[in-house]
Amino acid sequence: MDHVDHVLIVDDDREIRELVGNYLKKNGLRTTVVADGRQMRAFLETTPVDLIVLDLMMPGDDGLVLCRELRAGKHKNTPVLMLTARNDETDRIIGLEMGADDYLVKPFAARELLARINAVLRRTRMLPPNLVVTESGRLLAFGRWRLDTTARHLLDSDGTMVALSGAEYRLLRVFLDHPQRVLNRDQLLNLTQGRDADLFDRSIDLLVSRLRQRLLDDAREPAYIKTVRSEGYVFSLPVEILEAST
Repeated sequence: MDHVDHVLIVDDDREIRELVGNYLKKNGLRTTVVADGRQMRAFLETTPVDLIVLDLMMPGDDGLVLCRELRAGKHKNTPVLMLTARNDETDRIIGLEMGADDYLVKPFAARELLARINAVLRRTRMLPPNLVVTESGRLLAFGRWRLDTTARHLLDSDGTMVALSGAEYRLLRVFLDHPQRVLNRDQLLNLTQGRDADLFDRSIDLLVSRLRQRLLDDAREPAYIKTVRSEGYVFSLPVEILEAST
């Protein structure tokens, strides 16, 4: 029997829950709707899902708290699409830093939500055709750093671990798989989030800034991620593939 993707919708607005749940169901997805974090936790204790649509603004534990909790627990690999009523870059980037795979600003068209869900599901199951990746379970070495692609964290030259958010890890992987090649913002957004940039979307710039901080890279004179004026960014160092990590 063919697998039907199961989407869990977490939103305190009953009308949105029902409208979204019914629309997704009509378009071939299995859906479950819950009103808050408590109900979400109870459901996930017994039932695995393929994707979680998570509202940012909810009473009690909000979407950021719940997303951070998901990423720290046994559901860390379940993709999360964040819904936010605020058209605010800070909220969007914080959601991505907490580990959300994508976000959508309310009000939204149900058709766009469906398209985003399908894109995230595709992205979690296969890599984009234009993204040449290294083998999993390897250490990628560059400068003073090593990236453990199994544990998804950085190691400095002393072996100190630096944790990465999901968004930071995806962006760094794109750079490491395309070293010394200029990538524009549209390419970076498409490769990391599977979508095109809006006209005023600066989420990639903010993520680059965060990643530079992780790498202790001076934004004024960066050694790792350099800005190419009017073009985008380039990861300037060569990358070496080391023995499989343990």
